[in-house]
Amino acid sequence: MHTAYAKLLDYFDAGGIVMAPLAAVSLLMWVLIVDRALFFRTLHRKNMALAVAWEHIRDNRWPDPVQYRGVVSLLVARFLHRRSQDQVLDRFILDEIVLGMNRSLDAHLATIGVLAAIAPLLGLLGTVIGMIGTFDILAVFGTGNAKGMAGGISEALITTQTGLLVAIPGLYMKGFLERRAINLKQRVSRAGYYLRRHIEC
Repeated sequence: MHTAYAKLLDYFDAGGIVMAPLAAVSLLMWVLIVDRALFFRTLHRKNMALAVAWEHIRDNRWPDPVQYRGVVSLLVARFLHRRSQDQVLDRFILDEIVLGMNRSLDAHLATIGVLAAIAPLLGLLGTVIGMIGTFDILAVFGTGNAKGMAGGISEALITTQTGLLVAIPGLYMKGFLERRAINLKQRVSRAGYYLRRHIEC
């Protein structure tokens, strides 16, 4: 355990100053990914059938949070919280809730994509810094300082590698979460359309 930790510190140190912002980008990106993944997982589970959703609205009955936790039950709960008992106004309220939920499902996904895109650029910056250091050593010592040259080249390669290691899974997870969000938005839109038709009756 101690050896692995020491190796990680050596790797981090060899990458130079760019490793700190790369670590910060990676940490923030994965915090957002885990947050979205857990949020979507909750909304996918214990969903309410559309007919049951209408029964709850018709009877002004709040969904049981133990029995129903999905995205449709969340839509029903938000509507019941804001309903006015006026059919025309209730339709507008339902439409607004659907739009708001769709926006909330997209939250942080763009940020995850930006962070994943930043990572290889930071890696490229580290590559440039490492090569500049290598050329500086060449200018002063010629080829006589092999250790210094190796350090500069190592910094250049490590930052590039780290940037890609952060970016590739980040972009994959962004695509995965976007597909989950699209699926949930379709459910919300279908439920909103179904409930709106029944409210109009």
